[in-house]
Amino acid sequence: MSNYIQALNENAERTNVRYNNRYGLALAGDLYNSRDLDKSRKHMAVIVGAPYGGVKEQGPCVYANELALRGFVVLTFDPCYMGESAGEPRHVSSPDLFSENISAGVDFLGMLPYVDREKIAAVGICGSGGFALSAAAADTRIKAVVTASMYDMSVAARIGMTDEQIQKRKEKLSLQRWIDAENGTPEYIPSFPEEAATEIPGDLQGIWREFFEFYATKRGHHPNALGNFTTTSELSFMNYSLNDHIAEISPRPILFIVGEQAESRFFSDMAYEKAAKPKQMIVVPNCNHVDLYDDSSKIPFTAIEDFLKDNLNN
Repeated sequence: MSNYIQALNENAERTNVRYNNRYGLALAGDLYNSRDLDKSRKHMAVIVGAPYGGVKEQGPCVYANELALRGFVVLTFDPCYMGESAGEPRHVSSPDLFSENISAGVDFLGMLPYVDREKIAAVGICGSGGFALSAAAADTRIKAVVTASMYDMSVAARIGMTDEQIQKRKEKLSLQRWIDAENGTPEYIPSFPEEAATEIPGDLQGIWREFFEFYATKRGHHPNALGNFTTTSELSFMNYSLNDHIAEISPRPILFIVGEQAESRFFSDMAYEKAAKPKQMIVVPNCNHVDLYDDSSKIPFTAIEDFLKDNLNN
């Protein structure tokens, strides 16, 4: 077990698991449940997706630890091409593959004899919020979705650029493919240091300062998540809209959770507007984007529990 993962509550169990997505890539996961879970009965289950660029030890373990104590069977995982999961070359990102990883979690949970296949939900943190919504739009087995500090990476790939700037960016990334082909491996430039930093650069502001504080310091640093993806991964997000079909999740419910101070809140506002009912949003006071990754004093676990139990038991 990684030294970086959150200490497990004494009343919870965590088991390493491995299973394939539909592309045949093996995903490394951790399965959580309470120690007193009656496995002769069927229970509600939840897949928890990591922040974009993160792994199961960064945020998902906080949610899983808590939700397991509240009676859920919870699965966390490393996205394919990342962490302990399979996929070569490393650090490749794809909107379709990352959404598929959520559905692969449904496959795995639904094969457990003590999980009710009709009561499986998805929780997505940051970028996984967008992936969870995209997965649920196609996969009707996902009966409810919760997003925390949701980021739509397909919107982020184009945001703030003019048509001309988009074309220049595509040209630069397309030409990078020639370089990658000649080198025999795609370019990957990490965002964060290999060892945890002790100081945050003074020139970092806003959400970029938050990201550095989480990913690059002892708060959330993990050697399997040094930030960024292969350079040309961005092209697939520029050519793919994750949440065009979000309204088709209805009548299954969505809960959006955002920090009052989060610069990323507009992603949730946009998705909320496009989603059909039933939907709701919780705005957490005095809370920024990354606080919803790991701050148990701000993550509204009771509201999440109530939302899931109310809707999965319908």
